[in-house]
Amino acid sequence: MLDLAIRGALIVDGTGGEPYSGDVGIATGRIASVGRTGPAREEIDARGRILTPGFIDIHTHFDGQATWENRLAPSSEHGVTTVVTGNCGVGFAPCRPDDRDALLALMEGVEDVPDVVMAAGLPWTWTSFPDFLDFLDQRQFDVDVAVQIPHSPIRVFVMGQRGVDRAPATPGEIERMAALVEEAIEAGAIGVSTSRFLLHRTKAGKLSPSVDAAEQELLGLAEGLRRAGDGVFQLIAAVDSTAADEYALMRRLVEKSGRPLSFTLVAEQLPNYPGEKDAWRVFRHGLATDQPAGAPIRGQIFPRPIGTLLGLDLSYHPFSLNPSYAPLRDLPLPERVARMRDPTVRARLLAETPQSDNLPALRMVSLDREHYRLGDPPRYDPSPDEEIGRLAVRAGRSKADLLYDCLLEDDGKAILYCPSGNFIDHRLDAAGELLRDPNTIVALGDAGAHYGMICDASYPTFLLTYWVRDAAPGAGLTLPDAVRKLSAIPADAVGLSDRGTIAVGKKADLNIIDLERLRLHGPAVFHDLPAGGRRLRQRADGIAATIVSGEVTYRDGLPTGRLPGRLVRRGRTAAFASRTNGDSRS
Repeated sequence: MLDLAIRGALIVDGTGGEPYSGDVGIATGRIASVGRTGPAREEIDARGRILTPGFIDIHTHFDGQATWENRLAPSSEHGVTTVVTGNCGVGFAPCRPDDRDALLALMEGVEDVPDVVMAAGLPWTWTSFPDFLDFLDQRQFDVDVAVQIPHSPIRVFVMGQRGVDRAPATPGEIERMAALVEEAIEAGAIGVSTSRFLLHRTKAGKLSPSVDAAEQELLGLAEGLRRAGDGVFQLIAAVDSTAADEYALMRRLVEKSGRPLSFTLVAEQLPNYPGEKDAWRVFRHGLATDQPAGAPIRGQIFPRPIGTLLGLDLSYHPFSLNPSYAPLRDLPLPERVARMRDPTVRARLLAETPQSDNLPALRMVSLDREHYRLGDPPRYDPSPDEEIGRLAVRAGRSKADLLYDCLLEDDGKAILYCPSGNFIDHRLDAAGELLRDPNTIVALGDAGAHYGMICDASYPTFLLTYWVRDAAPGAGLTLPDAVRKLSAIPADAVGLSDRGTIAVGKKADLNIIDLERLRLHGPAVFHDLPAGGRRLRQRADGIAATIVSGEVTYRDGLPTGRLPGRLVRRGRTAAFASRTNGDSRS
């Protein structure tokens, strides 16, 4: 007797092969049969729907959320069944008590997680990275969680305030960093991560400790992977260096570690920031022609524009750093909207310029950016004529004046969209190029972070609608290719060989999707984080069921209360079966 049988689905198995009709049977958390199945305790009629492997996002920031929540939304609301966290060199372990404030300030600035939320939510019951894994190992989730050890906490743990201040590491300190990486991998970390990106700063504007670390220090992290004989390296490249030099550095890191490396790859650099405009093409050339022997380098890419969301109830908007906005910032939204409709307040805010010591924050609110109404359903490929500045010119108004009115729409709940990377000439052609590149991995959902600025964990739903169902003939992806890019390819990239395809013996992580009904809603603000903190969530219609370790976690977009997700330790991915036999209800 099977635990669960899914009947009559169109099976898209994640291998890239042609879909076929059939049943899938599940027993003790694994796929027991494919094609025809016997009787089961529970059955799901999936006729007229597709059955896919669970989706895998290897670039999230659930480091904090996984310590205080069981549901890792919004990823789990879009068919994601495994997440990898600890990206971009930021996180909360290893950490001594005296260094907690430094790591909180870093996560607040780099990943837009409010300090008050982390202060209320983080239990801080760990010091070492193995301690952190042991803590997560006792928790239950609606997805599986794999964790990387981040560079900045390593640096601060080894060097203290010198690490925060980005002092050069000594050979002895680099050796200690290598040992911490080795220890983390042996304890079950999926890899190590770092950032060389100039935008990664605290809210006060201080650079992340990892950003300008010397090559010898990065090679020390790679040495830790080499000693452990396992794990992956995740990196965000520097933009104040050439793409050729950054690719050469990544190649040396792989040669040192003998392990795979992936890095953030975006078409077109952020506007008004140092960096080569066509760096992405240089990186693609390196990926195609200059792969190191033994382990691959891959680009982590995103299937729509890399952009930010602005609004009165979000982290930034064009007037949020103006001096007269400061007394309004903490007012309840209805009261803030009422004050901003006062002609005197309006005139004062429109006459001022933003003030901040944080250069990235000033660029976030710059009127020079392109601004669009996002709408519901959201438009991620707006036309040039829809840009607020162009609308203002046609109306004979200033851009600031029209932006002010846009922010007050929908009683202050309106959201503006500022696309940048992957949006060359107002088209998604570059994103399509990256999607089709055999050396890329679809990722970068960034869930668990950017709570008031980005809501990109919805990308699986976007990919299946925009690039598959709704694409013009020959312009998109086939359904088998899209599913493979959401499942098997990211699973393989981080060594999770027990999932990502529908085959006998694989972990029973699955999605049942009504592709014709699949629809992405616009993001909305919820105040449901610790201490009443704010975050963006984005719903989808058409995902009939999501299954993790053989248990249905979502039906028609609503959580069932089951929490079969667990920490995934590298080298111990088969251990989940023994942990899912008991009651996993919340």
